[in-house]
Amino acid sequence: MGTTGYTTLSRQTGLMREMRVVANNIANAATTGYRSEGLIFSEFIQSAPGQESLSMARANIRNTSMEQGQLTQSGGDLDLAIEGDGFFLVETPAGERLSRSGAFSTNAAGDLVTMDGHRVLDAGRAPVFIPGDAQSIKFGADGTLSADGRALGQIGVFQAAEGTQLIREDGVMFRAEGEIEVAGDARILQGFLEGSNVNAISEVARMVEIQRAYEMGQSFLETEDKRIRDAVKNLLKST
Repeated sequence: MGTTGYTTLSRQTGLMREMRVVANNIANAATTGYRSEGLIFSEFIQSAPGQESLSMARANIRNTSMEQGQLTQSGGDLDLAIEGDGFFLVETPAGERLSRSGAFSTNAAGDLVTMDGHRVLDAGRAPVFIPGDAQSIKFGADGTLSADGRALGQIGVFQAAEGTQLIREDGVMFRAEGEIEVAGDARILQGFLEGSNVNAISEVARMVEIQRAYEMGQSFLETEDKRIRDAVKNLLKST
């Protein structure tokens, strides 16, 4: 296979990866707090004295969009959405994680938990407790929690400190590689949920573009394979 074939093959591999990323975005277009993901292509050029340079396409860098998703009123007392930058902090078996998904409930012990049963933490990074006999639960814009008019605490809204990298673990959960700090400008909205920030129409259009690009590359590889086979056959006939 010539250098052009290797270049096309590397591009095909990248397109397959991007197709999986786009398909995952489309599948999570209705997932609360989901952050859409993209793939960044880069070029790797290999060269040596006296040899033809070889250009290879790579698609190994994933990029997560932190754009605000649409806020939808649900009316649930324990449904919370963040307006602005910031994340809820939740306690998981693997450690503390950041999430924008605010579809919460309470467990048997009265702890505020996520849909997966992970406890939600307050501004002091302690579990948020809600009395089981509370008749009225209110969350202020600053996250202050009160039950039947009695202040109980403040739900935490955090952001990555300078120099901290956020590692995506799934569609709604992130691990902070470094320090996190309380977000200053974010507002809590009670009775609202933040939807996915996926633009489904754009993602479907991108999927079509990827499929067409992949089909063109595949057609080229098949043509190149036939050319090489024919060249080998002709060479064998002449010997």
